Amino acid sequence: MSESPPTTPACYRHPGRETYVRCTRCDRSICPDCMREASVGFQCPECVADGRRSVRPARTAFGGGAAGQLGYVTKTLIGLNLLIMLLSITSDRGGDAAAGGAGFGGLLGGGTPLTEWGAVLGRAMFADGHIGGVAEGEWYRLVTAMFLHYGVVHLLLNMWALWVLGRSLEGVLGPLRFAALYFIAGFGGNVAVYVFSAPNQMSAGASTAVFGLFAAMFVIMRRLGRDTSAILPILVINLIFTFTVPNISIAGHLGGLVFGALMALVLAYAPKSRRTLVQAGGGALIMVALLGLVLVRTAALLG
Repeated sequence: MSESPPTTPACYRHPGRETYVRCTRCDRSICPDCMREASVGFQCPECVADGRRSVRPARTAFGGGAAGQLGYVTKTLIGLNLLIMLLSITSDRGGDAAAGGAGFGGLLGGGTPLTEWGAVLGRAMFADGHIGGVAEGEWYRLVTAMFLHYGVVHLLLNMWALWVLGRSLEGVLGPLRFAALYFIAGFGGNVAVYVFSAPNQMSAGASTAVFGLFAAMFVIMRRLGRDTSAILPILVINLIFTFTVPNISIAGHLGGLVFGALMALVLAYAPKSRRTLVQAGGGALIMVALLGLVLVRTAALLG
């Protein structure tokens, strides 16, 4: 009685391909196209995928994703501000704001129809007779104002600060937490303008968010045990400019500073065991408080 010849092993994914190589994890036969080099031998694609799912993604000291080191949020914010500046210049057809403002060919000061539409404004009557402002339901101004600027110089100063501060903070916080910090600081500064400034006074610029980033940088560096002697003088100088240079929104800068610091404290000191929950809850509470301030101010203006 003759014995049947031994069967040559075949790849489990490609049955027509003979192979003598086996996956070191599941012991299934794999052909050269299915081999994935491992620390010892080769693995099949499925085992490699399973291994990747079991590995926890890298996280920063504050729970954020490591992708923040690439600075995507910072770059997107700068690009968005530049784009809106171009739209602002375009909106001023036939005006004197050749570069989005007045003075020196539009480089300094002044405004455009777009800044008039989106700047923080409590309540005022416009030239065409209609009454507008946040108190009249134009709540979008509290958000749009942080992306509008009065001239190219105004824009470039804020974008330089955002580039320097944003990349460092996004790297240690992660993209989502940094974006939340930026938004709450900017929104908080604009709410402060609405609450504490004259109703007919307009204000715009990313400086509300930028001042929040200054405060956050100080808080984060202290939490990490790093030297804060470099950031403190810069913060003091900016505060001096805020109080001494005309046409700067004191309420906006201080509001951004305070709410940026509050959000940074939430992000930096949340307990590790419930970090994400505490961070999200803390940010939500700050937003609720800000919305409450808006409602109180609106009632006062309309009362």
